[in-house]
Amino acid sequence: MIEIVGKIGSMALVDKKHGDLDYNKFAMIGHWLRPGIAWVTSGAVEIGRLDYMRRNGCEVEGSEEEVKTDYAAQGQTILMEMYRRFIDQRYSVRQVLVQHEHFNNDVSKNHIKKLLQRASDQGAIPIINYNDAVTVEELRKMEINKISEEKQSKNVVELVDNDETAAQTACLVGAKTLLILTTLDGIYKDISDKSSLITEITGTKEDVINKITMYQKGCNGASRSGANGAFAKLEYIKPCVKLGMEVIIGSATHDIKNILNGSSPRTYIKGI
Repeated sequence: MIEIVGKIGSMALVDKKHGDLDYNKFAMIGHWLRPGIAWVTSGAVEIGRLDYMRRNGCEVEGSEEEVKTDYAAQGQTILMEMYRRFIDQRYSVRQVLVQHEHFNNDVSKNHIKKLLQRASDQGAIPIINYNDAVTVEELRKMEINKISEEKQSKNVVELVDNDETAAQTACLVGAKTLLILTTLDGIYKDISDKSSLITEITGTKEDVINKITMYQKGCNGASRSGANGAFAKLEYIKPCVKLGMEVIIGSATHDIKNILNGSSPRTYIKGI
């Protein structure tokens, strides 16, 4: 059984000052991970970029899509190497690369669900990431539009952001907790005012959804180009709230155990 689905953003895994991996973050996460947790990780593109620059002294040249593909393919190997290095050697580590079509098809969804459940039973930790290295953006948009037309619904999973990947994974396995680690302590009423951290969003499920929608109006900006920021995070977690799951958003600078138990700053979200 998967009790917790966790996710960390790209920039939370990078030491921006030194242009390198933040090894302390990997160590903190790796020492905490255990069977019963599914971990969604961003970072392949940014880490691949840093590794390429360190080896070649320049950035990759090409179209935006080609560059992203090349960096993702290079960074993915490093991501898995880092997680394997710091996760307890008693536990197996399994890489799971997903794409949007896997969550819009019942057969694929069930296949992934069983894979994750078996990992928990077999003493393994799944490390999940969107498969940027093989995604063609133009084709992805066409496929999403086709799925939307076939379902006659706008409720189509796109997985354009790993926050959505994590939320959909948590819903899929029926997790108790969705943990999202970012570079910030949580969701703010006013991002320019660090004293405006929203520490709790609770109430009935309907009340919580309404509060989330209200707080989204004050969300703007993102940690990096291509990221969707706090507004999208709040949108992606709405299905989790509707299922009665607790959602915790906090900073990767704090110990995970302290974020979960509330002794470190965080935004705690749950509807009953």
